[in-house]
Amino acid sequence: MKTLTIKQFDEKEEEIADALISLGMSRNAAMTLAYMQNTNSATSIELECSTRLRQPEVSIAMKQLKERDWIKEREEQKPGKGRPHKIYSLKVGFNDIIAQLEKQQKKVVDEAGAKIEKLKELGKE
Repeated sequence: MKTLTIKQFDEKEEEIADALISLGMSRNAAMTLAYMQNTNSATSIELECSTRLRQPEVSIAMKQLKERDWIKEREEQKPGKGRPHKIYSLKVGFNDIIAQLEKQQKKVVDEAGAKIEKLKELGKE
């Protein structure tokens, strides 16, 4: 039997995931991104074990992160027969992801402020 060492979530990664969730990211995407921010690459199996997500949840999370163009995916053939492993890595730095999220949140705040100003104007008429 093979021994596989997989890094487990710690308090810092839990905090990162919670912060991402509070910004509107799905729980599964937040968990996988929090794990990925501290590794060069990870297989879907490593992500499943470390984040305590099931395979379909990891796949959906990775699809969401790929749509944002934050993740790159490659396949690596296992020794012998069987399907190849999917290996994921961050396409952009975690600080760039934070900057994109910050820009997105500022836009939301600005739009809400504009709507409030519009309501104030309409209330005066």
